[in-house]
Amino acid sequence: MKNLVLTVLTLFIGIYAYGQKGTIRGTVYDEGTGEPLFGVAVLVVETQTGAVTDFDGDFEIMVDPGTYTLKISFISYNTLEIQNIVVGPGSFAVLENIKLSEFTSDLETVTVSAEAIRTTEAALMSVKRNSANLLDGISNATFRQIGDGDAASAIKRVTGVSVEGGKYVYIRGLGDRYTKTILNGVEVPGLDPDRNTIQMDIFPTNVIDNIIVSKSFTAELPADFTGGIVDIETKDFPEEKTMVLSVTGGYNPSMHFNKNSINIEGGKTDWLGFDDGTRTIPTQGVDNIPQFAEVVGNPNSERGQLFQSILRDFNPILGGTNKTSPMDFGMGYSIGDQFNIRNKKFGYNLAFTYRNETEFYQDAEFNLYGKPRDQSDFNLEALEKSKGNYSVNNVLLGGIAGIAYKSDLTKIKLNLLRLQGGESKVGQFYFINTNLGAEFEADQYNIEYSQKSMTNLLLSGTHFTVNRKWQLDWKVSPTKSTIEDPDVRITRFRVPNNTIGTEVGLPTRIWRNLDEENVFGNLNLTRDYLMAGRSAKLKFGGAYVYKNRDFLIEDFQFNTGSTVFNGDPNQVLLEENLFSADNRNGIRYDPTFIPINPNSYNSNLNNIAGYASTEFNPFTNLRAIIGLRVEKFTQYYTGTNQTNTIVFDNEKVLDDLDLFPTLNLVQSLGSNQNIRFAASRTIARPSFKELSFAEILDPISGRTFIGSLFPETTEGGTEVLWDGNLQATRINNFDLRWEKFMQRSEILSGSIFYKTFDKPIEMVQFLSDPGAFQPRNVGNGSVLGVELELRKSLGMISPKLENFFVNTNVTLVESVIEMAESEFRSRNLSAREGEEVSRTRQMAGQAPYIINAGFSYNNMISGLEAGLFYNVQGPTLNYIGFGNRTDTYTVPFHSLNLNINKTWGKSERIQTTLNVTNLLDDLKEETFRMYGAEDEIFTRLRPGRRIALRFRYTFW
Repeated sequence: MKNLVLTVLTLFIGIYAYGQKGTIRGTVYDEGTGEPLFGVAVLVVETQTGAVTDFDGDFEIMVDPGTYTLKISFISYNTLEIQNIVVGPGSFAVLENIKLSEFTSDLETVTVSAEAIRTTEAALMSVKRNSANLLDGISNATFRQIGDGDAASAIKRVTGVSVEGGKYVYIRGLGDRYTKTILNGVEVPGLDPDRNTIQMDIFPTNVIDNIIVSKSFTAELPADFTGGIVDIETKDFPEEKTMVLSVTGGYNPSMHFNKNSINIEGGKTDWLGFDDGTRTIPTQGVDNIPQFAEVVGNPNSERGQLFQSILRDFNPILGGTNKTSPMDFGMGYSIGDQFNIRNKKFGYNLAFTYRNETEFYQDAEFNLYGKPRDQSDFNLEALEKSKGNYSVNNVLLGGIAGIAYKSDLTKIKLNLLRLQGGESKVGQFYFINTNLGAEFEADQYNIEYSQKSMTNLLLSGTHFTVNRKWQLDWKVSPTKSTIEDPDVRITRFRVPNNTIGTEVGLPTRIWRNLDEENVFGNLNLTRDYLMAGRSAKLKFGGAYVYKNRDFLIEDFQFNTGSTVFNGDPNQVLLEENLFSADNRNGIRYDPTFIPINPNSYNSNLNNIAGYASTEFNPFTNLRAIIGLRVEKFTQYYTGTNQTNTIVFDNEKVLDDLDLFPTLNLVQSLGSNQNIRFAASRTIARPSFKELSFAEILDPISGRTFIGSLFPETTEGGTEVLWDGNLQATRINNFDLRWEKFMQRSEILSGSIFYKTFDKPIEMVQFLSDPGAFQPRNVGNGSVLGVELELRKSLGMISPKLENFFVNTNVTLVESVIEMAESEFRSRNLSAREGEEVSRTRQMAGQAPYIINAGFSYNNMISGLEAGLFYNVQGPTLNYIGFGNRTDTYTVPFHSLNLNINKTWGKSERIQTTLNVTNLLDDLKEETFRMYGAEDEIFTRLRPGRRIALRFRYTFW
């Protein structure tokens, strides 16, 4: 108890004393390698007091308020003097990127002003220039300059990166399957566990140090990426004490304050992103659910009474009502600092994010088209057409908490990430069907709610031996993810007579539940040594990943008996219409998941990895990084198919042992240019959902995902279209890049990359079930691409234009898939007259080009930054056609956005940001394509223009 009191007193006394003085903090790097320097002497000339940098290159000196000069010296390096460092009472002078150059003269001292080095963008450029692998990124300094509030907004400015839906990152035009997002070097599943990428918009930029995009593979990275890995690095020791509050409002004229928006009364906690029990399944706690066949003859029996009780517990609301839609609202709060206790450094970060956003889509379209039987007919044939309005309310509540400890040779960090999201959709559509032999028209009503949560804990440590020859890094990270879709409701009335029957589809209610546990751990050792008299580095280590998923869908259909309807969906489940002893031909439920449920499964996997790599200089200006990674991956499945003819009981469905060699060569051309070459082998594995028997309906679009374990045959079973054996994709990667680093973080680079794909996985239209899509291995493929990047000040034209910048990065890609025999034969059989079917086609999910361009103004003195930014991704093949089904493509979406950021006040504590997205008011479309025919709409949405204003106040 005495020690505890002393510790608390010491803390408060330290904080009080700390508040009376000012602090100089900084980080010292080797200018040539970009690595932090340990043991550098930092002296305050005026007081002759100082400090020595730790293993992160950090130092901290407390001084009285005033103006100072630092003298920084280290053996074998030129001495550096930094003048005019102004320190106020209780404030911080932060020098984030001090670079020492190698020794040139024992008399030389380099003198600079403090302002010249206060930018971490220069530090990131050093990392890019000296990294072992090919990477791009964006720094915290850039976040501050351009005013981006979250990571998704910021990363769009990185070469070859595009952001889907404002959340998910794609690299080099490759889809989610080939891109991976990690947090502080750890694989973290997001709110959608079927994605490789965690949604980026949950991370406020003020808790992020850097976002690094690795585009070439090194052995210590996980092997299941191809386009690249995005690593979000959060701050562990904030440079200065900060507390920030931000409030954002968003307005879309086509979506907000619209009286035609559709809504229902949800639960009391919907605004927090989760259901309060309003949507609980009526059969909860019932072990043996009664069915209609067993109670129809005796409705007053115990089982009959239970059946009626369950029936009356279903929420009778099946359709939405018009309600004026609100505008978007968001807020964020973060606080961070570092402090010392008994010569031990501690740092902490806390951040909270809340967003409540509403979308309203008018005249949204979701259609299905096919090829007509007559090969001389060049008009695509409508199979299903759906057009109408729907509203979406999306709530996200997130929090990040981190604490870090550092001593002379050790650093330990603990991070907690919690995300909670809820999404409500309510829609009304006019539906036309011509695909089931008899054409019909119907009014369709949709209600759905999805709540998602994710909790991740990360404990990591870094340790050095006394002589710093060995470095040990370790990480342990468990994650818990859940998704619940409680009470999804779909109702159709055939028009004009308002009947409900099997031809239009009986009213349906769906409950979906997903629970997933994920455990990640790794251990890495690094050893410095000499090879042929030159510095070299040896790395080796291992990693382990375990995942377990339980998935369940329970669905009910409602046979309407002899009930007569008036077209009002909220009149369907009125008491007088329901089955009872007096109304035995009334509405009743049918639990279609009984007795066989292919949508109930468990899947789990283990991935054990080990690696070794070495970095050395075979010649003076040539660096080589050679490594080998091995991964043993096994995946198991418990579940059944629809007919219960195939039953898996923890069956091994994937069992791979793979070697992943990697080579990176970096040739330095002077101090500011590199030529890089990289070659590696990576892998893309199917997800739990893909390697299953599951059938998952998207109620709004009417499209169904079908797990790959279902085989598909045609011609009476004589021709196998798909054998149900989904395999991982092996990829060979080759990269060549030239890069030149210039002043003021300017860069010019050009890259060529080539990839080969063995058995790539693509989404194929399921021939025997219109509107259904299944992941399958297709023929082998390849990708050849070029990347160009330029960031340059217009000061080269005139000094008056030095604050104007052009930013351009362009990615051009040619992808080729050599079709499997079944696909090639199918395309020939359904070819149009005059069409010559090639053996090859475009690769699904690969955009042919990405263009990011920006023109910006940045004046650090006035605190004004403004920019106009353009992004477009070329037409991308989405779903593969089969038989009379034709391919679908995304239509290029031309995104033109305006961003104006202004910092106000003497202390620059107030920041306002105006952001206008989709200035061109472009549509988001996907289309069907057929030789000689006009494109037809697969999906069409109008996102409209959105105006957002963010107010940000920094308290310290």
